[in-house]
Amino acid sequence: MGASLLAAAALVSLTAVASSVLTLVVARRVVTPPRRRPEDTMVFSVDLEAHTIALSDSPDALLPGEYGFWFAGGAGHAKLGEIIGRSGRTVTRKVVSVDSGDLVAARRGRFSGWFFLTPEQLGVPFEDVEVATDLGPAPAWLVPSIEPGTRWVIQVHGRAARRAETIRAIPVFRDAGYNSLLVSYRNDGEAPPSLDGRYGLGDTEWRDVESAIQFAVDHGATDVVLMGWSMGGATVLQAVTRSSLAGIVRGLVLDSPVVDWVTALKFQGQLLRLPVPVRSGVIALIGAEWARRLTGQGAPIDLRRLDFVRRSGELDLPILLMHSDDDGFIPPTASRALAEARPDIVTFESFSGAHHTKLWNYDPPRWNAAITRWLESTLPAPEH
Repeated sequence: MGASLLAAAALVSLTAVASSVLTLVVARRVVTPPRRRPEDTMVFSVDLEAHTIALSDSPDALLPGEYGFWFAGGAGHAKLGEIIGRSGRTVTRKVVSVDSGDLVAARRGRFSGWFFLTPEQLGVPFEDVEVATDLGPAPAWLVPSIEPGTRWVIQVHGRAARRAETIRAIPVFRDAGYNSLLVSYRNDGEAPPSLDGRYGLGDTEWRDVESAIQFAVDHGATDVVLMGWSMGGATVLQAVTRSSLAGIVRGLVLDSPVVDWVTALKFQGQLLRLPVPVRSGVIALIGAEWARRLTGQGAPIDLRRLDFVRRSGELDLPILLMHSDDDGFIPPTASRALAEARPDIVTFESFSGAHHTKLWNYDPPRWNAAITRWLESTLPAPEH
């Protein structure tokens, strides 16, 4: 009996240690910018003369629409078009173009909403500029409106992405008379990193958005719209509730946003099949002052401050919120809850089948029309 009790106690201790280690590993992963993204789609064959590629039937490979396709560990990029055939577990798609790398040699890759790599690929004029931040100059693209104007949109990309993610939004805002500023922010691989090199999940990145607003004001902006994608949504929500420059912001456009990080982290923990104590532990760790040395954070993240379902009453700007029912990464739960709590200011566009931040790729006409309709009805152009 004594030996059995000792063995059981040892097993419990080992289990507790393993759980603690797993909790720390996941918590660090949440706040650490990834070096590489997993390539979950196999490449079976490529025929550049026929402009086709045969892929495994991963969930993204089965999506209709046009997408970016990263391969060779992110060194290569191609634009893929519509599905033109299916056979068993193989999906054949059109190859629109190869922007970089040797697609023929690729064996694996991943789909992305980034269809364009630079504004030049849209054929629009643009300028490389730098936004002065408290960490140093952050690179940005400035795309002028068709006619000179003082209305600006500031595009804020998501976690593990870069400003190229937001190029898709240039045409619809340009047609509506907006100058577009596509920004980088701390720890995204382009802007200067913070001292800790960790994500703040919007709790720190908003300062760089504030700097971008100041840049716009310094260059003549009188009306600003902030558009946030995924974690960029959490970031712009922080900006409009914490920045001294929020008064010039007229509205928000949110694509697949993180409205509440606790909801998002619990969902991702379920996807990873993490035990409930580990999921709860991760949330506790990244928000705890005592855990900073373990996670590498310069400061804990205030997850309550990032919860805009709870803080919905503090918002007073018109919001266009677009989310797919099957997002698969950031659940639409909090987005729907915010829309239901504030129907007076939130216009909610629900998509189905579009996955995470791929709404434009899945249905460009509907996505563009939603933004155009919202701008015209909510923020009409000034009369001349």
